[in-house]
Amino acid sequence: MARLSSGSRSWSHKAACVWLALVVLVAGLAGVLPLPYLPSVPDLAHIAQPPFATSQHWLGTDPQGRDVLSVLVFGARTAVLLTLPAAALSALLGALAGGAAGFWGNKARLPVPYWLLATGGAWWALRLPIPTLALVIAAGGLVVAALARLRQRPFPTWAVPINAIVMGTATTLDTIPRLILVVAVAAGAGVSSAGLLGLLTLTAWPHPARLVRAQMLRIRELPFVEAAHAAGLPAFQVWFRHALPHALQPLRTAMPLSVASLLGLESTLSFLGVGLPPEVASWGRLLSTVRQEPAAWWLFLFPAICLIFTILSLLNLSRQQPVAA
Repeated sequence: MARLSSGSRSWSHKAACVWLALVVLVAGLAGVLPLPYLPSVPDLAHIAQPPFATSQHWLGTDPQGRDVLSVLVFGARTAVLLTLPAAALSALLGALAGGAAGFWGNKARLPVPYWLLATGGAWWALRLPIPTLALVIAAGGLVVAALARLRQRPFPTWAVPINAIVMGTATTLDTIPRLILVVAVAAGAGVSSAGLLGLLTLTAWPHPARLVRAQMLRIRELPFVEAAHAAGLPAFQVWFRHALPHALQPLRTAMPLSVASLLGLESTLSFLGVGLPPEVASWGRLLSTVRQEPAAWWLFLFPAICLIFTILSLLNLSRQQPVAA
């Protein structure tokens, strides 16, 4: 029984890898595959045709006459080009934020000039009222830095509650369901593909941040980190080069789960008609066309198979990852 269970897991893992590789391959070759119609070009002579009803549309057409096979192929490219970068960026942002929160806690200190420069830059980037005030704050940071240099004194420092800022922001984001938050922003302000990528990234980073922070709380007490401190290495170097690489191990398991979650979220947004522009092919948007033609079973079956197989493969891949000791 143990051998059978192990063999079954190995077979399912190989099948998951093959399916995910096929999705990535199709996404990469979407622009050069010999498809009869692009997803943006409708065939008005064949509307809502079932599979194999015509020689040009093997998987049928939707109520607008778009080729289902083409939409599935380019929908794979949309899924890969949107969810993978969003998962990678959210993991990077979460790793840096969670790693800093776990390593320094609320005891970090930042020189006052950097405080003022960061405040002025954030004020300008967020386009807060009185934009000239951002320049005044940044200029104040430069003045303080110049005076400290002239007097040959170290920069004055202020405490930075990194842990409180990171965990407070993550908790605030977690109090609002991600779907509601993304739908509210995407439907209210409207976003492009790049804007949706940024929105998914900014709402997905709390989970990897919590994982890395929890791991960092253990890593910072290990002997090799204490030895690096005792050797006189700067705290930033100890954090970035020694502690952080070990704290990133939980992300190996979390990464496939994050991709699966983002894929489901993107498909839900497309099904609801928000998020991606209408001209961008998506599995979720193809699913939504069944509401216009309820008898067109193929409009539901084929994108549902793609979504289910991809998400299950990602979950299987995550389950097979080794757990960090």
